[in-house]
Amino acid sequence: IAVEGFIFEANFGRKSPAIPIRNYFIMVAMFFTVSVVNNYALNLNIAMPLHMIFRSGSLIASMALGIIILKKRYSVSKYTSIALVSLGIFTCTFMSAKQVASDSSLNQEDGPQAFLWWLLGIAALTFALLMSARMGIFQETLYQKFGKHSKEALFYNHALPLPGFLLLAPNIYQHALLFNQSELFQVPVLGLTLPIMWFYLLMNVITQYVCIRGVFILTTECTSLTVTLVVTLRKFVSLIFSILYFQNPFTGWHWLGTAFVFVGTLMYTEVWNSLGPFLARCRSRRLKEE
Repeated sequence: IAVEGFIFEANFGRKSPAIPIRNYFIMVAMFFTVSVVNNYALNLNIAMPLHMIFRSGSLIASMALGIIILKKRYSVSKYTSIALVSLGIFTCTFMSAKQVASDSSLNQEDGPQAFLWWLLGIAALTFALLMSARMGIFQETLYQKFGKHSKEALFYNHALPLPGFLLLAPNIYQHALLFNQSELFQVPVLGLTLPIMWFYLLMNVITQYVCIRGVFILTTECTSLTVTLVVTLRKFVSLIFSILYFQNPFTGWHWLGTAFVFVGTLMYTEVWNSLGPFLARCRSRRLKEE
């Protein structure tokens, strides 16, 4: 994204940004912090399904900060949806806490220590959730003031943080060594042999690029309601795939919490109000054909 944006959006650095660069530095500081904290939370006894569910609660943080900072007011259905999402996250968090505390593979000394690391992971996810919501509000105010420049923002959000990763150079180098020690894998069609972790990283970069570009195209072609619905469904598919593929423990309580999260999210986007007229048009069209 940084390379492509430097060529096509920044025109090799010759094009000045429409939004003052200092605002992008503030946005990038938030973006970098959220990305690093969200990724590091996985090292703190946070399972991937819980990570996904917790991040689905971004509506809660956005609404809370919108009320506090922008003085917004919402309808009863909006507050109800937020309550459902909150209940869903609490259910999944509470049940995951019980699983960590009762893990039979931990001895008496490791159990409390593992639970404390898990609590730290929850705190990290909460911080990242609120910081991400604050970044969204900051972006909203910038777009209101300077106009919408989503491609420009996409480029600067990915290019400016790159030097910040020098702070993580030792950790990146350590993981590169671990990647080199992974089992060899022959890439289909190409016949190229390389450590399988490097192949996974390459596929992750490609899919991340396709995802962010797809979201950008979606925002230019569809309403925000449709974009929110598609992103919500993507989270649900990712969650199901993670559970099945990685065989993560997922109880009935987790399913109930997940249902609360996604039903609440759909209520927030008012999908039901849009489906009514759509189904009515489909019925009337079918009656005309008959």
